[in-house]
Amino acid sequence: MRVAGIMSGTSLDGIDVAVIDIERAQVRTVACATTAWPDAVRRRILAVSNAACETSAISRLNFELGELYAKAVQRTCARAKVAVASIQLIGCHGQTIYHESGRNTLQIGEAAVIAERLGIPVVSDFRTRDVAAGGQGAPLVPFVDWLLLRSRRLHRVALNIGGIANITSLPRAARPEDVVAFDTGPGNMVIDQLVARTTAGRERCDRGGRMAARGHVDRALLEVLLRDAYFRRRPPKSAGREQYGAAFVERLVATGLAPDDLIATATAFTATTIALGIRRFAAGAQELIASGGGVHNRQLMAQLAALLPDCRVTTSQEFGIDVDAKEAIAFAVLAHRTWRRQTGNLPSATGARRGVVLGKITDS
Repeated sequence: MRVAGIMSGTSLDGIDVAVIDIERAQVRTVACATTAWPDAVRRRILAVSNAACETSAISRLNFELGELYAKAVQRTCARAKVAVASIQLIGCHGQTIYHESGRNTLQIGEAAVIAERLGIPVVSDFRTRDVAAGGQGAPLVPFVDWLLLRSRRLHRVALNIGGIANITSLPRAARPEDVVAFDTGPGNMVIDQLVARTTAGRERCDRGGRMAARGHVDRALLEVLLRDAYFRRRPPKSAGREQYGAAFVERLVATGLAPDDLIATATAFTATTIALGIRRFAAGAQELIASGGGVHNRQLMAQLAALLPDCRVTTSQEFGIDVDAKEAIAFAVLAHRTWRRQTGNLPSATGARRGVVLGKITDS
């Protein structure tokens, strides 16, 4: 079956689309691409994320994002010379604008618009059923990590560094109930916000980690940040813009540190909290398989390797999974499971009372 996955994360760096062929438990990537958000749309998403706003703004954006998601699928197919009509199903995570772990969650990007524009059934709203079953609603990608990356002889950890960083611990020969997965804390989110402030919006990320490399880590500030009880709390747990959004960044800026030093400290904060999460809850890991935008930050990846000297650090590319499209691939796989009425969450990762079929199907 040919399925497209659509993912736009908390980092707001664009719409990731992956088109895959699924045959039994085998996945082959046919096409993948990222479509940047228009600047005005990105600003409007930020304006309604974890903020008091008019319901009209959310409703209008919900439909507009549906249009943009459909166009992103068309562009991805056109670039790869893949016929849109060859796609039989779409999985769309949507854009999270509010997530209160274990209580409620809201993703926008109207599935009916995508189905109508492309003439393809759409699975959307993946998180809500897990929340209804007593789970955190995240992370959901660990089920796909278990399907695609587990090993009979090695203890692996799958790491995604998006706006938020999350890990999936896959002990050797892991069964689904053996998997531990959770958000370790910030990924690129704090770094990106500091870069945007420093450059007055001209840059949105620390390309290659160059700004962090120029700065110096403020160890006192880092120690204060690491005192947050979240990092000691046992999984399941999830994080988001609620913790690491504008208010968090304002507190960092108020320290008066030089911009490059703040970015260096934020980078060390991300690397350290990932390493802490692995040491505390995935002890003995032998391989770390990274994906997401943070993989392109050389400073961040070098710090991870230094903090985890007994763990081989590599990327999902080594396993045939594009580092920038992994989550889009994951939601294509989860959509396929929903279509077949198969469960797609891991209670050991989300805390749900049971495995459930995720999402809602909007037929074409």
